[in-house]
This record gives sequence, structure tokens and C-alpha cells, in this order.
Amino acid sequence: MISITGKSLTKIDRNDPRYLAILAAHLRLVTKDSTIWGQDAQPEAALRLNWIDLPETSRELLPALDALCAKHRDKETVILCGMGGSSLGPEVIAQSFKKNLFVLDSTDPNYVAHALDCDLEKAIVVVSSKSGSTIETASQRALFEAAFTNASLKPQDHIVIVTDPGSPLDKASRSDGYTVINADPNVGGRFSVLSAFGLVPAALIGVDVSVLLDNASDSKSAFIADPNIVVDIAYLLAYCAGQYLSFTDFGSDMPGLSDWAEQLVAESTGKNQVGRLPIVIEKSEDSPNVFSIAYAGTADLVVDADLASQFIIWEWVTALIGAALAIDPFNQPNVTEAKEATSSLLKEWNGVLPTFTATNKEGEVEIFGEGANLEISLKSFIQSIPEGGYVAVMAYLDRKDDAAIAQIRSELSHKIGRPVTFGWGPRFLHSTGQFHKGGQQNGAFLQITGDSNTDIAIPGQSFGFKTLVAAQALGDGKALASRKYPLLRFNLTNRSAGITELLNAVKAL
Repeated sequence: MISITGKSLTKIDRNDPRYLAILAAHLRLVTKDSTIWGQDAQPEAALRLNWIDLPETSRELLPALDALCAKHRDKETVILCGMGGSSLGPEVIAQSFKKNLFVLDSTDPNYVAHALDCDLEKAIVVVSSKSGSTIETASQRALFEAAFTNASLKPQDHIVIVTDPGSPLDKASRSDGYTVINADPNVGGRFSVLSAFGLVPAALIGVDVSVLLDNASDSKSAFIADPNIVVDIAYLLAYCAGQYLSFTDFGSDMPGLSDWAEQLVAESTGKNQVGRLPIVIEKSEDSPNVFSIAYAGTADLVVDADLASQFIIWEWVTALIGAALAIDPFNQPNVTEAKEATSSLLKEWNGVLPTFTATNKEGEVEIFGEGANLEISLKSFIQSIPEGGYVAVMAYLDRKDDAAIAQIRSELSHKIGRPVTFGWGPRFLHSTGQFHKGGQQNGAFLQITGDSNTDIAIPGQSFGFKTLVAAQALGDGKALASRKYPLLRFNLTNRSAGITELLNAVKAL
């Protein structure tokens, strides 16, 4: 059952020609018309629309998933190596069903160490990548292959590969004797939660994925028969909301859904300088001047539905927003910039992480930017925010042990009265990273990095994870700096103490 409520519903005008245009796009989407988003987008859209059918076609995976779960019923720890759409969907499924899933979507060596801290004999690792070329996932796969081998375990008994048929990862994995489950190649990553990318890890942690598919299919049938709900949402977000959308899980039983929606909406719409930037917040009242979206309680828009229905609703709505904004929701033209800059730095460094000299230092925080101390540096940074702009905080840290740094989002937003997003690096590069470069050019960017006491080698590479995460942070920094965006980096020489000092400096503004 789907319903929408909220303070913004009075703004809907179903006689507005723009509303009728979205309705027309909806009717064409039902038929998988790839011309909806224009001539330039048509070739890619033609190869990216099978997400529409996943609530039904993914049922074909059920026998293979049953067999996979039976084979690994003795496993106690499930680890997912994946980025972006390959990880955010499974994570919200696990959290919503209160199941244990360790999502390795980071290259920070401190966080990577947590994934290795388990009984490998009782572990099953899912490596998810459309092509296998993503540097994070390729590095993680090599790490676990070596870890199992060094523990006198056969990697093929502990690693499952999810990838597109015929991909380099598919061919190599089959040749090496791994279990491979193919996903539909005509589905983009951020639309793939109801494909093998979402369902394989979900099944392994004990979620009945057939129920997910049933719920999504029923809801899709309902809004195809009565399109008002999805067209209403798309109309509000395209024409009534403005650049910023706040999302909160508060009051719902779906923790992490907003993080999933953030990637879907930001990466799909953040182009041509006309996108919609989701801001994941704690409660709706935390962003009083931003169009608020929730799944329970009160907000400008409350979308009430079960988890699988939320997935298909937001995918559908995002496609319609793309039509309304005249953008291609299926490409990500700016994501490769950070990847290329990372590769360039790794080549330049030749496997050895350079020593960087900070402009100034206060306590355990090095300042790479203007300001003799944290207070002066933060005030200078705040003054550089463009009119009507936002701040993106990007933390290349351990999202388990360094979780306290996430408090900076609400603290900073409260102090400056501006929208502030928070992302864990490098995973946000597969999410809001597209919007940062392709959306409205009014962002200011605060990078937070941290020293690591240890490093973890990447088998087959001349560099370890410590060097890789530094190259990703500085590579993305270069991509942002090339656009003359305001950019400030704080490096924590002691993470715990540095986080406390940085939060105190923000609170003192």
C-alpha cells in the first residue's frame, strides 16, 4: 500500500501543462520508451531500462539464490565488497531487516581492517561490480583472495561474484572457478537494488527476497494503474522543491533508505547545472528552509510504503524528474574525473605516499588552506560559500570507529544556516560526487582526511590502501579545484582527538 501526505500537496496542480508532461512521460515509461529524455540520451537509455521489469524478471534468480544459500549455510559472516549502487541497496535491506552484513565500501585501511577481523573459515565474501574495473572493488577482491589463501582456505569456497555477463570480471572469475551470478546488464548500478546486486547479499543474510519482489511488483502495478502518486512526487520535486531536498529515515523502520535515495537522485539528476541535491538529515526539522522528505511522521512530503515499494517508487520518480529537467538520468559523465585524477596520482607517486606540508596546524588537525587556526580557517571557508550555495563535507575516514565526525553536518548547518551534506569517502564519489561537478555550481567543499598508524597491502599493486585512499581524496580535490570551487582540507594526525577538536571548533563558531 502506497500513500503520500505532507504540507506540500496543496502545491500540486494537475492541470499544469508541466504536470501533464510528466504524466505523459510516465505513460511512455510504462512501455520502456527510450526517447523520453531526448535524442542525446536515447542510445544509453535504450540499454538501461530493464530496472522497470526487475520486480518480475528477478524471480528467475530465486532457484540460484536458494542453492547459493544452501551451499553457504555454514557461514556466519557475510561481507559485501561493492561501491555505490552495489552496496547502498544491500545495506539498507540488511539494516531494515535487522540482519548482519559488513559492507566494505571504503579504502580507508582502518575500516578495511574491520572486514578482516573475523573467522575467515566462517566467512562468505560477495564481490559486486558490473565490470570489475572499479579500483576499490578490485583491490578488495585481491585482498580477500590473499587472505583466504594465507589462511589455508580455498578462495573459491568463500567468494561469490556478482557481475554483468561477459564482463572482464565474469570471464576471469569463471575461468578461476568462482561461483558467479550474473545481473541484468541493461540495468544501471544505482537502479540495481532489485537485481542480483541487491538480492544476492540479501538472500545470504537470510532475507526472503521473494517477498521484496512481490511487494515491488504489487506497488508497480498499483502506480501504473493509478499514476497520480508517482507523478505527484515527480512534479513536487521538479517544480516546487528547488535545488535541495532533505531526506530523513527518522520514525521509519528503514534505516539507510535516505543514503540509498541520495545516490539515486544525486547521481541521476546532477547534470547540466539543474540537479536536485539530497541532504540526508537526522529529523525533518533539522532543515527548516529545505524541502523535506520522510517515510513517516511529518514533512513537506511523506512517502509511506514498505521498503521494496520505496525502491521502485523512487527509481520511477527519478526517471520522471529526469524527463522534467531534460537530463539523462542514466549517465554519470563527471564520475570518471576523480577516477582519472586518482590514477594519475598513483602513477606519479609510484607506490610511495608523499609527505605533505600543511599550511598550519592546531592540536591534532593539520590545515591545508587559509587560516592560522581552526576558527579562522572555518570562518574564511564559510565566507567563500557561493550565494544560495551548500557545503559538502567529505570524510575519508573509518565510518565505524570515526563515526562521531558525522555530527559535523548538523552542527555546521545549524551555525551557518546553509544546506550541508555529509559523505564518507570514497563511497560518495559514486553518489553525490557526480552532483558536485555536474549539478549547480554553488558548492563549497570540506575534505577531512586522517593519518593511519598501519597500512594494508593490496596484492598485485605497488601501493597499499593507505596510499590509495589518499590518492582518491587528493584526486577528487584536484577535480574540484580545477573548477575554482572553494576547497578546504583538514587532516587529522590523531583521529579521535582531531575529531573532538574539529567538532568543538565548529560549535564555537
